[in-house]
Amino acid sequence: MAGGQERILRQRIKSVNNTRKITKAMELIAASQIGRSQARIVANRLYHDGMRRIILEAALGDPAGAKSLLAEPERVTAAVVVVIAGDRGLSGAYNSSVLRAGERLVIQRRSQGTAVRLIVVGKKAPGFFRFRGIDVAASFTGFSDRPTFSDAREVAAAAAAPFIDGEVQEVVLVSTAFLSAATQSVTTRRLLPLTLPEAPAVSEPTGLKGYTEFEPEVEKLLTYLAPRALESEIFTALLEGAASFHTSQQRAMAAASDNADELSLTLTRIMNRARQDSITTEIMEIVGGAEALRARK
Repeated sequence: MAGGQERILRQRIKSVNNTRKITKAMELIAASQIGRSQARIVANRLYHDGMRRIILEAALGDPAGAKSLLAEPERVTAAVVVVIAGDRGLSGAYNSSVLRAGERLVIQRRSQGTAVRLIVVGKKAPGFFRFRGIDVAASFTGFSDRPTFSDAREVAAAAAAPFIDGEVQEVVLVSTAFLSAATQSVTTRRLLPLTLPEAPAVSEPTGLKGYTEFEPEVEKLLTYLAPRALESEIFTALLEGAASFHTSQQRAMAAASDNADELSLTLTRIMNRARQDSITTEIMEIVGGAEALRARK
């Protein structure tokens, strides 16, 4: 019995050690991807900030012309919700956090009488929402780990088209913001109508300091820039989502490796104890047999 238990424990220890090799390799791969993802975020920041600055200047230069794309809608009867998740799991709470935030937003908007058109990114998203009875209008997969600007352009086109055609009054993005290697948070923010953070209200008559001439007029210019700004915002969200995914996976695989080490040590102690019990039993049987022979003599 003890020998059979020892054999089973050896097999379990071997299985745990093999699993640890996999989790350790995934941890190292994810750690190597974090630096690259952060470098891409930094490289994109110049274009992202430049696009926001252009829109800000155009809006402040002609508040009346910018009203169509910057004004708050009086009533939101339909909206597009874009949810950015991952293509793969084994990343802790990364996918579940952003998907549940998207689900809560959809339920909230529908309870307010708003028709929601859902667009998702990542293989984990479509099944999550369909299982909960939420229809997915469009899904994009296969690039969440290393997104390109062309990927962001496809997602932006699907999100902007209903807004430009007047079918929806709002486009909202749910994604994971990469604040630092230690901090990532799920954020929900409006992409369209365009917003001007940290800027004075566009209705102020002061306008820009200096002289700026726009060609064509601001209204047409912003109509053209709105999809470009949306592409920039979605691309930034994709980059930050990729960095957040790799960071979450690195932490999850590090924890899994530590747990595998602890489990292997625990099983080894149990196996050694079982072996000691087996040896003790054999010694007792030998001593008992010797005593019986001595008694016969």
